[in-house]
Amino acid sequence: MKTVIFACVHNAGRSQMAAAFFNQMADPRKAHAISAGTQPGQNVYPDAVAVMREAGIDLGGAHPQKLTAELAENVHALVTMGCGDECPVVPGATRDDWPLPDPKGKPLDEVRRIRDEIRDRVARFVATEGWQR
Repeated sequence: MKTVIFACVHNAGRSQMAAAFFNQMADPRKAHAISAGTQPGQNVYPDAVAVMREAGIDLGGAHPQKLTAELAENVHALVTMGCGDECPVVPGATRDDWPLPDPKGKPLDEVRRIRDEIRDRVARFVATEGWQR
Protein backbone atom coordinates (compact mmCIF):
# COMPACT_ATOMS: atom_id res chain seq x y z
CA MET A 1 0.00 0.00 0.00
CA LYS A 2 1.20 3.51 -0.85
CA THR A 3 1.13 6.47 1.53
CA VAL A 4 0.58 10.04 0.38
CA ILE A 5 1.19 13.09 2.58
CA PHE A 6 -0.70 16.30 1.93
CA ALA A 7 1.13 19.19 3.58
CA CYS A 8 0.47 22.87 4.14
CA VAL A 9 1.72 25.33 6.72
CA HIS A 10 -0.83 24.99 9.54
CA ASN A 11 -2.39 21.61 8.62
CA ALA A 12 -5.71 23.22 9.47
CA GLY A 13 -7.43 23.58 6.10
CA ARG A 14 -6.14 22.57 2.66
CA SER A 15 -4.13 19.51 3.62
CA GLN A 16 -6.87 18.24 5.93
CA MET A 17 -9.45 18.54 3.14
CA ALA A 18 -7.15 16.88 0.60
CA ALA A 19 -6.35 13.89 2.82
CA ALA A 20 -10.03 13.41 3.69
CA PHE A 21 -11.08 13.47 0.02
CA PHE A 22 -8.22 11.14 -0.89
CA ASN A 23 -9.18 8.59 1.75
CA GLN A 24 -12.79 8.74 0.56
CA MET A 25 -11.87 8.21 -3.11
CA ALA A 26 -8.89 5.85 -3.00
CA ASP A 27 -9.06 2.09 -2.57
CA PRO A 28 -7.70 1.57 0.97
CA ARG A 29 -5.91 -1.59 -0.19
CA LYS A 30 -3.88 0.49 -2.64
CA ALA A 31 -3.24 3.83 -0.93
CA HIS A 32 -4.06 6.06 1.99
CA ALA A 33 -3.31 9.67 2.87
CA ILE A 34 -2.23 11.58 5.92
CA SER A 35 -1.96 15.32 6.36
CA ALA A 36 0.59 17.41 8.19
CA GLY A 37 1.95 20.93 8.48
CA THR A 38 5.26 22.67 8.80
CA GLN A 39 3.88 24.89 11.60
CA PRO A 40 0.72 23.07 12.73
CA GLY A 41 -2.10 25.12 14.21
CA GLN A 42 -4.15 24.29 17.28
CA ASN A 43 -7.30 23.17 15.44
CA VAL A 44 -8.73 22.59 12.00
CA TYR A 45 -10.34 25.81 10.77
CA PRO A 46 -14.07 25.82 11.66
CA ASP A 47 -14.98 26.96 8.13
CA ALA A 48 -13.02 24.04 6.67
CA VAL A 49 -14.94 21.67 8.96
CA ALA A 50 -18.22 23.29 7.89
CA VAL A 51 -17.65 23.09 4.13
CA MET A 52 -16.37 19.52 4.37
CA ARG A 53 -19.49 18.58 6.33
CA GLU A 54 -21.49 19.98 3.40
CA ALA A 55 -19.56 17.53 1.19
CA GLY A 56 -20.41 14.62 3.50
CA ILE A 57 -17.06 14.40 5.30
CA ASP A 58 -16.66 15.06 9.02
CA LEU A 59 -13.35 16.70 9.97
CA GLY A 60 -14.59 17.48 13.48
CA GLY A 61 -12.22 14.97 15.06
CA ALA A 62 -9.18 15.89 12.94
CA HIS A 63 -6.15 17.49 14.60
CA PRO A 64 -3.19 19.29 13.01
CA GLN A 65 0.15 17.50 13.27
CA LYS A 66 3.74 18.39 12.45
CA LEU A 67 5.36 17.09 9.31
CA THR A 68 8.39 15.21 10.61
CA ALA A 69 11.01 13.01 8.99
CA GLU A 70 9.52 10.03 10.84
CA LEU A 71 6.03 10.76 9.51
CA ALA A 72 7.40 11.09 5.97
CA GLU A 73 9.40 7.88 6.11
CA ASN A 74 8.65 5.54 3.19
CA VAL A 75 5.96 7.76 1.63
CA HIS A 76 5.18 7.42 -2.04
CA ALA A 77 4.21 11.04 -2.67
CA LEU A 78 4.24 14.44 -0.99
CA VAL A 79 1.74 17.03 -2.18
CA THR A 80 2.43 20.50 -0.81
CA MET A 81 0.07 23.45 -0.72
CA GLY A 82 1.48 26.87 -0.10
CA CYS A 83 4.31 26.18 2.31
CA GLY A 84 6.95 27.44 -0.11
CA ASP A 85 10.52 27.04 1.11
CA GLU A 86 9.30 25.54 4.39
CA CYS A 87 8.01 22.44 2.61
CA PRO A 88 10.50 19.66 3.04
CA VAL A 89 12.04 17.41 0.46
CA VAL A 90 11.24 13.79 1.18
CA PRO A 91 13.89 11.50 -0.32
CA GLY A 92 12.39 8.94 -2.68
CA ALA A 93 8.95 10.54 -2.75
CA THR A 94 7.25 12.01 -5.77
CA ARG A 95 6.58 15.70 -5.11
CA ASP A 96 3.89 17.97 -6.44
CA ASP A 97 2.85 21.46 -5.37
CA TRP A 98 -0.72 22.67 -5.62
CA PRO A 99 -0.76 26.50 -5.44
CA LEU A 100 -3.99 26.90 -3.49
CA PRO A 101 -4.87 29.85 -1.25
CA ASP A 102 -5.16 29.35 2.50
CA PRO A 103 -8.87 29.24 3.40
CA LYS A 104 -8.33 30.83 6.82
CA GLY A 105 -10.38 33.98 7.21
CA LYS A 106 -11.89 33.74 3.72
CA PRO A 107 -15.66 34.09 3.08
CA LEU A 108 -17.48 30.75 3.04
CA ASP A 109 -18.05 30.92 -0.73
CA GLU A 110 -14.28 31.18 -1.24
CA VAL A 111 -13.65 28.30 1.19
CA ARG A 112 -16.14 26.22 -0.82
CA ARG A 113 -14.33 27.10 -4.06
CA ILE A 114 -11.01 26.00 -2.51
CA ARG A 115 -12.67 22.78 -1.27
CA ASP A 116 -14.04 22.03 -4.73
CA GLU A 117 -10.68 22.64 -6.39
CA ILE A 118 -9.01 20.33 -3.87
CA ARG A 119 -11.65 17.64 -4.51
CA ASP A 120 -11.08 17.91 -8.28
CA ARG A 121 -7.29 17.75 -7.95
CA VAL A 122 -7.49 14.75 -5.60
CA ALA A 123 -9.87 12.95 -7.98
CA ARG A 124 -7.45 13.46 -10.89
CA PHE A 125 -4.48 12.33 -8.76
CA VAL A 126 -6.26 9.16 -7.58
CA ALA A 127 -7.37 8.35 -11.14
CA THR A 128 -3.91 9.00 -12.61
CA GLU A 129 -2.34 6.60 -10.11
CA GLY A 130 -5.06 3.97 -10.66
CA TRP A 131 -6.09 3.97 -6.99
CA GLN A 132 -9.88 4.42 -7.39
CA ARG A 133 -12.24 2.39 -5.25
